Amino acid sequence: MNLSENCKVLMVKAGQASGTDAITTDVVDMAGYREVVFLGSITTKNAANFVNLQEDSASNGATLADLAGTKAASNKTYFKLGLIRPRKRYVAAKITRGVATATGPVWAILFKSRTAPITSAATDLDEETHLSPIAGTA
Repeated sequence: MNLSENCKVLMVKAGQASGTDAITTDVVDMAGYREVVFLGSITTKNAANFVNLQEDSASNGATLADLAGTKAASNKTYFKLGLIRPRKRYVAAKITRGVATATGPVWAILFKSRTAPITSAATDLDEETHLSPIAGTA
């Protein structure tokens, strides 16, 4: 199975200006998918800055709850946080900024779909897959 053709890519939060408030990504609907990975960046390394996962039964994320043991990226610049078979249908990532810091965009990659083909919903995303191309002009 080719991951590049069997995953859904979503930008779930644009980069944010420096601040200290928590940032929650868009809520991701996991219907039809078994796994998701959130990728992003926090511009300032600090032990008080971190990311954790949340889940909810409501599509609007009104009652998002933190997931135990999912805290990552404390004192790091980049994060990759995965979730396999969430217990609830809707998930999100929350970035806690303990000190003033900006963030880069946050992406969610959903995979292990129950159906195919997969179409990404990220706007302005050019998706291509190449199988053993020969050397030459791109």
